[in-house]
Amino acid sequence: MKTILVADDEEKIREVIKEYAEFEGYKVYEAQNGMEAVRMCRMYDFDAIVLDVMMPKLDGFSACKEIKKIKNIPILMLSARSEEYDKLFGFEIGIDDYVVKPFSPKEVMARLNVIISRNSKIPDDKKMYEFEGLVIDMDARNVFVDGKKAELTPKEYDLLFYFVKNKNIALSREKLLCDVWGYDFYGDDRTVDTHIKMLRNSLGKYRDYIVTLRSLGYKFEP
Repeated sequence: MKTILVADDEEKIREVIKEYAEFEGYKVYEAQNGMEAVRMCRMYDFDAIVLDVMMPKLDGFSACKEIKKIKNIPILMLSARSEEYDKLFGFEIGIDDYVVKPFSPKEVMARLNVIISRNSKIPDDKKMYEFEGLVIDMDARNVFVDGKKAELTPKEYDLLFYFVKNKNIALSREKLLCDVWGYDFYGDDRTVDTHIKMLRNSLGKYRDYIVTLRSLGYKFEP
């Protein structure tokens, strides 16, 4: 049985997510604030965490940073704030997905199922790719830029590996959302653009390997 932690100071939100999660077979723990969430992560092993941004005592972003110091647990962030800055900051500190309130419980579960499934998968190949000074070790999930290890977020790794496996193929935003995020995405496709921007920054001088295709999407062209 998969185990998740739902951390939110609103009891009704915890109850709704718990009801849907238990219906799908999850064991659910609850936390009312960020400090409690961090404390519980020290005590238990979770397959994923649903973490609200605005919580008393310790906000979700700060709680995420502390949790990542303890264990590498997939995190789905909830927030009433939809600004790109907040989403970008969340991904930079290591969250796996971001849902804006008010939300559909079914959508939350769909996203939660995907990040748990993705992090449970055993790599289906053991390959290392080299493109000049860019080295990509898929087995170890390591990326090196001119000999220096790049610190990518989980989603940046997934996106880059997908690009490499589909080198020189034109990929629409919709296809990227479907194959990398793993579900039919309900919302605008700026999520892809935000992650592409982050990934390009991580690749440094090799950022131009990711080519923008006007009115379509992107292509990895080393």
